[in-house]
Amino acid sequence: MPPFLRPFPLLALLLSACDQQPRFTAAEPGEALSAGAATVRKFDHNAFSQPSANLAPSRRLDFSVGNSFFRNPWVPAPASTTARDGLGPLFNTNACQNCHIKDGRGHPPEADASSAASMLVRLSIPGTAEDGERLLHQGVVPEPTYGSQLQDMANPGIAPEGKVRLSYSSVPVRFADGTEVQLRKPQLQISLLGYGPMHPDTRFSARVAPPMIGLGLLEAIPEADILANADPDDANGDGISGRANQVWDRALQRTVLGRFGWKAGQPSLNQQNAEAFANDMGLTTTLIAHDNCTQAQTDCLATVNGGVPEVSDNILASVLFYSRNLGVPARRDVDAPEVLEGKGLFHQAGCQGCHTPSFTTAADAAEPELANQLIRPYSDLLLHDMGEGLADGREEFLATGREWRTPPLWGIGLTQAVNGHTQFLHDGRARNLLEAILWHGGEAEAAKQRVLQFDANERAALLAFLNSL
Repeated sequence: MPPFLRPFPLLALLLSACDQQPRFTAAEPGEALSAGAATVRKFDHNAFSQPSANLAPSRRLDFSVGNSFFRNPWVPAPASTTARDGLGPLFNTNACQNCHIKDGRGHPPEADASSAASMLVRLSIPGTAEDGERLLHQGVVPEPTYGSQLQDMANPGIAPEGKVRLSYSSVPVRFADGTEVQLRKPQLQISLLGYGPMHPDTRFSARVAPPMIGLGLLEAIPEADILANADPDDANGDGISGRANQVWDRALQRTVLGRFGWKAGQPSLNQQNAEAFANDMGLTTTLIAHDNCTQAQTDCLATVNGGVPEVSDNILASVLFYSRNLGVPARRDVDAPEVLEGKGLFHQAGCQGCHTPSFTTAADAAEPELANQLIRPYSDLLLHDMGEGLADGREEFLATGREWRTPPLWGIGLTQAVNGHTQFLHDGRARNLLEAILWHGGEAEAAKQRVLQFDANERAALLAFLNSL
């Protein structure tokens, strides 16, 4: 038995099954290195913006070039800045960094904000048998007038698509010891529609920008290792039935495993980046060659573009290199008794059933620095039914309206330091990690119910563990 585990004493073995888990008395060897040799040791507001620690000095220049295109704003065409023109006509922001603030987590809009900025709203309508080809390639049927994403900003002379806000109602949740937490349930509000009413069956999904760290390592996990954790029919009877999303790869022109995005709707980082350029900023690439204008948006269709494509293959490759090589910060306090207790409670609750602690990246990873690394993302990258409370009702390829991809937890304890807030989940409704846990349902309902039995000290230990990640 490894030295960091010890068996329960006899008394513990007589307790309930949820307590029959290993307790941790020391950190595992190398446990602080969340990204293996790529792990960085930076813990301030720039913790998510560092190159992988093992990135050679000769390649850090390429990282900096990609960073410049990720960080600096784009402008409408025509412009003297030809390398960065073509913004819009409809868009959500003019720079990647505005959504992924300091390469970190976005947040819902404040009441007085001029735009939603780091939160967007996806749109679609129910598909039919006639939509087979479109569903295969796009995963959704876009809303006819506004497309698959609402853009709340536009170039001069073009009407924005609408204004996005959230309001909240309270949902009380009570722990076994009597402690009550008031969760906030969001209600999406879309006003000032620029192109008339939406389809009456439109489905909406508000989503904040996720952190950018470790994406190249997630891309380097062998597909077989991800699929090995899938259990779509819950054959082992543990109540968890993770499913792989299967999505269209534009470059390969075939269906492959999805692993990026809130519903695992993107197959690769390059396609994820191209989709963000297209939908978030209205910028074309060789992968997505047309502006996101519908037939009803005639002014949008008639606007001058910034070249074909607006984002050159070289720029797209630079942004890909940057996003692949953003390092993951090392864990903190891995040997602290409270953190080790919290780790045990994490396992006792069954959280590791979806938040898989570790993987080893492939030997043939896209970048040599990402290969053969033991990483600890705490995600299985699979879809899970999270219950009606978190459901958005919007399908995406194979993902149902109740399913979400397990988000990686690495770096989550540095959210406050990097982004100045602790708003979690796909729409930022949770104001802290405890609220995020309490929103879990569906396949995670049993785990949540175990957490609801924790006393104040146990809750503090669990949060200490999560904040160490």
